[in-house]
Amino acid sequence: MKLHGVTEQLDVRDADLSGSVFHDANLSDAVFSLMTLTGACFVDSSMTGWRLHNVNLSGAKFEFLNLTGAELKDCKLAGVTIDGVPLEDMIAAYRKSRAG
Repeated sequence: MKLHGVTEQLDVRDADLSGSVFHDANLSDAVFSLMTLTGACFVDSSMTGWRLHNVNLSGAKFEFLNLTGAELKDCKLAGVTIDGVPLEDMIAAYRKSRAG
């Protein structure tokens, strides 16, 4: 399914959107819960205030985004990259900087 130029609010629940591409999308204040987005690609999009709970993002790619105020809880994040950098590396670097 392709959605181009859509400007209305979508209500998507219990969905598997694996491999989907979100390019130049305004997903600000969107709430995703109990969804599968494995291998999805988010490029050049606004995701301010984004809320994700119990979402499988394994292998997802995030590039050139505004994630201000985004919140992820209980999500699967294995293999996720942000601007080409593995999220696991970012978290490890953050924890190391906080330790000391």
